[in-house]
Amino acid sequence: MPDSSQLLLALEFRGTGTHPHSWRRTDSRAEDVFTARYWADLVGRADRAGVDLAFLPDSFGIDSGADTVRGRLEAVGVAARLSAVTSRIGLIPTATVTHTEPFHVAKAVQTLDHTTAGRAGWQVAVSEGEDRAALFGRKGTQDTGSLWTEAAEAAEVAARLWDSWEDDAEIRDVATGRFVDRDKLHYIDFVGEHFSVKGPSITPRSPQGRPLVAVAAADEQSFDFAAERADLVRIEAADLGSAANLAERLRAQAGDRRPAVLLDIDVLLAADDATAAAAADLAQLENWAGAAYTPESLFYRGGPAGLLALLGDVDGLDGVVLRPLALAGTVAALTERVLPVLRPQVPTSTGTLRDRLGLPRPANPYATA
Repeated sequence: MPDSSQLLLALEFRGTGTHPHSWRRTDSRAEDVFTARYWADLVGRADRAGVDLAFLPDSFGIDSGADTVRGRLEAVGVAARLSAVTSRIGLIPTATVTHTEPFHVAKAVQTLDHTTAGRAGWQVAVSEGEDRAALFGRKGTQDTGSLWTEAAEAAEVAARLWDSWEDDAEIRDVATGRFVDRDKLHYIDFVGEHFSVKGPSITPRSPQGRPLVAVAAADEQSFDFAAERADLVRIEAADLGSAANLAERLRAQAGDRRPAVLLDIDVLLAADDATAAAAADLAQLENWAGAAYTPESLFYRGGPAGLLALLGDVDGLDGVVLRPLALAGTVAALTERVLPVLRPQVPTSTGTLRDRLGLPRPANPYATA
């Protein structure tokens, strides 16, 4: 049996939970969801308990149901706030590239890498649909292929901007009054189908050189993007065997690259091991929704012991992303009943996120040239 303590353990922090009616639970803390306190409490608790990564989803869409949580805070901004109240957990906000400029995204994510001392990542996402395009009014809708071609260009622009300052560009020479060596700042001169960016960035190269790039590989286009560019790849599968096969296929396509593959697991975690408790919790959510819950990936509902057993059976994957249906209650049960068993000794923060994941710090191509 694989050693589950070595798995990368990530949590997705989505509103009050993945289930759209989770806000109606008495433990949801829905009244706090638009406050810094809410996110600091939950992500800080996960950080202290030994969770490796915090995914902070974001989107240009808004839930349309009158009885669901409407609106959200911007993910990169939330991550910036969390950089001051966490010490080890990797912070990976989603930043959508459709309708936005890669210069702005690259600068924001690289700033986060500075403020976290090297714990930042970026989940790349695209935005489909006429309604979302109308929010900006800059261009019409795009098909999936065009969206991911644009995303690949945006990721390339970001990587070049992150490298546009050499590591030793800051000289801070008081005698001559020079703060930077301008010969070590580089124009990136990128011209593509969707973007034309001269650069350089206004932000110095950060602790990781390049923050980690993550993507959810949900279709062929995003799968190709993941194989070519991502450091962290999130996949969906109905069972562990299918997930391992998908991970093997992705690694084969990635070739010499070795992205970490993480399986999304929808979770409804009860406080104890009585299966009836989780069943009752799910029944209440489904009753509020007026429909059965349809999971997007493997779905676990039960107590801490069952989740520990499931994690012990994971093989052929680098880790998992737990997607709580009810966020606050799951974080409490996870940190009190699961993590102390899975990771009785929480390691202190040492090095950057790349260091901890065994990923090399990318060489700066402008410096080597």
